[in-house]
Amino acid sequence: MPPTLASLVHHSALKLTVRAGEDRLDVPVRWAHVSELADPVPYMEGGELLLITALKLDAEDPEAMRRYVRRLAGAGVVGLGFAVGVNYEETPKALVDAADEEGLPLLEVPRRTPFLAISKAVSAAIAADQYRAVTAGFAAQRELTRQAQTGGPEGLLAALASQVDGWAALYDASGAVVATAPEWAGRRAARLTGDVQKLRDRPAPASSVVGGPEHEDRVELHTIGTGRRPRAALAVGTAAAPGTAERYAVHSAIALLTLTTERSRSLQAAEQRVGAAVLRMLLAGEPDHARAVAGDLYGELLDAPFRMMVAERVPVSASAALARAEARKGAPPVERPSAAALAAADTGDPLAVLADVVESAAARAGEAVLVVPEGERLVVLAADGGAAAAACGEYAAALETARAGIREKVPGGEEGELVVGLSAPAGPIAASAAYKQAEQALSVARRRGRVLVEHERMAAGSVLPLLADDAVRAFADGMLRPLYEHDATGRGDLVASLRAWLSKHGQWDAAAAELGVHRHTLRYRMRRVEEILGRSLDDPDVRMELWLALKAASTE
Repeated sequence: MPPTLASLVHHSALKLTVRAGEDRLDVPVRWAHVSELADPVPYMEGGELLLITALKLDAEDPEAMRRYVRRLAGAGVVGLGFAVGVNYEETPKALVDAADEEGLPLLEVPRRTPFLAISKAVSAAIAADQYRAVTAGFAAQRELTRQAQTGGPEGLLAALASQVDGWAALYDASGAVVATAPEWAGRRAARLTGDVQKLRDRPAPASSVVGGPEHEDRVELHTIGTGRRPRAALAVGTAAAPGTAERYAVHSAIALLTLTTERSRSLQAAEQRVGAAVLRMLLAGEPDHARAVAGDLYGELLDAPFRMMVAERVPVSASAALARAEARKGAPPVERPSAAALAAADTGDPLAVLADVVESAAARAGEAVLVVPEGERLVVLAADGGAAAAACGEYAAALETARAGIREKVPGGEEGELVVGLSAPAGPIAASAAYKQAEQALSVARRRGRVLVEHERMAAGSVLPLLADDAVRAFADGMLRPLYEHDATGRGDLVASLRAWLSKHGQWDAAAAELGVHRHTLRYRMRRVEEILGRSLDDPDVRMELWLALKAASTE
């Protein structure tokens, strides 16, 4: 404990007597300072015990003493020591009354007690307190190190919570709670997820203090990791600001968690190399060899249906242009994204963010996930229906919302935008086919300006959006141009007649009724179509190509 006015009063060698403010003697004393200035406030920092003899003060003037004491209290002076037997034989009543009014402790210093003795007592107590804090800090560091070695992050958090007489929580790179100590702190830690996400956007290392009426306690947040992007975050909740010993404990925990995180990154790099080998064997059609290499690390992933994801970066300008093109074609307006969606649309390398999202989700669920960087691409093997695949979908949905709401300023834009293709469920034998499915879905996502496209939904949807490709439109324009040129002369409406006839599956009466012409007129027009195009409408391939050309032309 730091020295207090009470400890100085109880100091047997000082012989101090309390004249005012008896109920405020438990306040800590930062320093003892001697000043005979009429106004020493400009030289005060707060927390001092001011020692005076009233050499330049009229200590018997009530109004002068009220102004003097009020100034001291306002400056944060915690106590006033008045030496008797120098200028005054006893403490003046005006000074005592003024100290009582302000609630400022007033200590009477006997003549035989020099101010130097009080200063030495304060200094010695401060030094002793600092020594105790440093000693306690080293002891806490040893205990935290032991717990980190034997109990992992959970043991370290438990030791830290005990050291600070509060609670502690560890968050992963996505801002989700990984562990808490004690267990009851889980609910409090979960409420800080938004604050942790804000902290990750600041340059590392970063920290912040959360407190206020909505919080039960004072919480410090610290990022963990040495890279540009934090790998984790630590929250420490206490009833009041930590003291020196508690601060040592917090800093030790940050250092140990950083070392653990960096070691985990090295292990992760080794795991990625194993994962890359497993993936190469799967794609080469060697599932047995892949299973042998996977061992316990990825073995369970190959024992159940999995999904293959292929993700890559695309330039912002290209994807934004595609998105705006879709909007011009009548897409419904999208509301401005919520704060949660914008938080999910993280800044930085989108592939690194996606890797963090799926790996964190898999770690929390205790499931295996294979993440393999391939230059500007990222390949992910995740359990079908598992937490990692679900997290990828949730992140993509939030990113889609954010980008749709703010087309001109996309989060993560400096590094490019993310597109992901997701295969249908597959097993080790069909890994190569799953990879092709993911690439096909990725290609569609890239063309449509979407974040995520699932291969299964491509088959369930319509083929018409695929006709928006420029190459298809060019084909349609070349095929139909002779008919448009004919119709422009006013000698008939061959394009509309062809569309009606094809839509009615070649039924003359139904198509003629829709057009409002006689069926013989329609037959004549179809013969003219065949003559102009030089192709027979009896050929199903020709009918199919003409129908797709008409559909592609209608999407412009």
